[in-house]
Amino acid sequence: MRERRITVPELGMIAGTRALLGAGVGLLVADRLAPETRRAVGWTLIAIGAISTIPLAAEVLLRDDQSPVRTGDVARRPEPSPAL
Repeated sequence: MRERRITVPELGMIAGTRALLGAGVGLLVADRLAPETRRAVGWTLIAIGAISTIPLAAEVLLRDDQSPVRTGDVARRPEPSPAL
């Protein structure tokens, strides 16, 4: 299996989508809010988390790792050849 590289911003976005899903599920099972409000907010957070996960997962999983090595969001440029 080939190695995949994930940048820090990508990792942060993936963690954010997981947090939205978790918060939505937490609201659905908690008894702190009125039932109607809790369901509306919980399902909205779950939907946002799930929908935003799809393009992120596709980008990470379908990326062509044959591109130049990346540092953050900037691709490394080839070193200039020394002058003779």
